[in-house]
Amino acid sequence: MNSTDAVRDLKGKVAWITGAGTGIGQAAAIALANAGMTVVLSGRRESALEETANIIRTNGGKSVLEPLDVSDAEAAEKLVQRIYKRFDRLDIAVLSAGINVKNRAWTDVDTKAWDAVVDINLNGAFYCCKAILPVMRKQKSGLIINVASWAGVRVSKLSGAAYTAAKHGMVAMSESINVEEAKNGIRSCALCPGEVATPLLNDRPVTVTEEQKAAMLQAEDLGETVLFLARMNERVCVNQLIIGPTANRAYIG
Repeated sequence: MNSTDAVRDLKGKVAWITGAGTGIGQAAAIALANAGMTVVLSGRRESALEETANIIRTNGGKSVLEPLDVSDAEAAEKLVQRIYKRFDRLDIAVLSAGINVKNRAWTDVDTKAWDAVVDINLNGAFYCCKAILPVMRKQKSGLIINVASWAGVRVSKLSGAAYTAAKHGMVAMSESINVEEAKNGIRSCALCPGEVATPLLNDRPVTVTEEQKAAMLQAEDLGETVLFLARMNERVCVNQLIIGPTANRAYIG
């Protein structure tokens, strides 16, 4: 057996990343571009996408900017159609767009905040998957990485009711893709990281210290994780991957 069969060559393939302007999405885009993929960068802030594109360009990689609010189902569908028209393929999608709110406990959360979190974290991921699947069915191949959360498999007060519910839904949605689409060569992975030092921490109700951030997972750790998943042979489906920091505050307080 040729040992290289276990590692997929990504050169010339196309990836779409949502939430690509910061954090995990940005790190994933950079890692995939460094591996030779053309990456389509989506997010709500074009200035942040430009920053990611500049990093990729400096490293000699290729990227395309496609700003998007994932909570707009029609816009997501049209964007995927543009990707397919331009490249005639979509090999990998990393759905990393996500938000949280400061007033997240049951005593504080209101319906507006709940709707905002669910619209981006769950509905947005659904709209993107719905748009992606027809393309991947045509190809009889494709990998979707749904960036969920530790909060998608465990319940804690830290993440809040809306975020926890949305990420649990995302994990279940991701697995439902495997149930129905495995016959079409499509794979879906729910990537569930613990605490990651990203700008999302700014929305915590309690300020996170620099020392605490340093002990957390870093965005580039998740970029490497996405690259690991992307390089797996197409015969392999990692249904769910849970990854946490060694100094996991869920364990040690």
